[in-house]
Amino acid sequence: MESQTPYNSYGPVARIVPIPEGSKVCVVCEHASNRIPKKLGSLGLSDAALLTHIAWDPGALPVAEALTAHLAGGAIFGCVSRLVYDCNRPPEAPSAMPARSEQYDIPGNSSLNSKARNERTEAVYVPFSKYIAAEIERGGPTLSLLVTIHSFNPVYHGKQRTTEVGLLHGSDDRFARAMLENMSTDFPFAASLNEPYSAADGVAHTLELHGVKNGLLNVMIEIRNDLISNERQQAEMAAALAPWIQSTLDQFESTPG
Repeated sequence: MESQTPYNSYGPVARIVPIPEGSKVCVVCEHASNRIPKKLGSLGLSDAALLTHIAWDPGALPVAEALTAHLAGGAIFGCVSRLVYDCNRPPEAPSAMPARSEQYDIPGNSSLNSKARNERTEAVYVPFSKYIAAEIERGGPTLSLLVTIHSFNPVYHGKQRTTEVGLLHGSDDRFARAMLENMSTDFPFAASLNEPYSAADGVAHTLELHGVKNGLLNVMIEIRNDLISNERQQAEMAAALAPWIQSTLDQFESTPG
C-alpha cells in the first residue's frame, strides 16, 4: 500500500510505493513536486514561476506512477520542490539549493548560510536518500534495476530541442546503451543518449549513489515535457516506455554471466 513519509517541519519528503516481493524495478522521481514548505513562503517567486521547470519536472510524476504500475515495481516520489533542495544533487553542489535557475533569480536562496543549508539538507535530502536506500534493501536480491524519471523544456535559451526522450547514465552505461540498441522501430519518439544533459552536468547523483553503489543496473530517462502535458500523453508515454525497459531488462537476465 502506498504511503506518505512522516512529516517534519518541511512537510512530507516523499511518497513511497513499497517494492513488492519479487519485484525487479525501483522507480525514483526526485522532482515530482513543486511544493514549497510554508515556513519558506514562496522563496520570493510568483505562482507562475513555481509552475515552471525551475520548481519541478512537469508531467514526470504521472509517467513515473504509471511506469511503476506497468513494471510491477516500487517507487519513491519527491514531495518537496527542487528549489528547496534538489534531491538529485549532493549537499556540496551549489545547484542543490540554487540561487538562480534558468532565467530566474531565487531570492529565498540567494543568501543561505551554512546553518540554513544544513537544515534543508537534514530535513529533505537525508531522509529522501534514506527512503530510497530502505526500498532498495526491501527489494533484496531480486531487485536489479533503478530507473529515474525526469522531464525537460522543449526550448532552452531560445534553442529548440529535437530530442524527445533522453537516456542518461553515470559511470555505468550498460542499461542506457542497451536500451538505445534495443529500441523498437515502432517506438513513437525520438530518443538519444545523454541528451539534453549528461553526467557532466551533475545529473547522475541518484544513479551513482543508489544504483551503481548497490550493483543495480540503472538509467535516467528524460522526457520533453510538451509530450507529457496531459493525462493521455502521460499514459501513452508510460505505455511506450514500459515494454522497452522490460525487454531490455529481460535481455540482461537471459545473458549468462
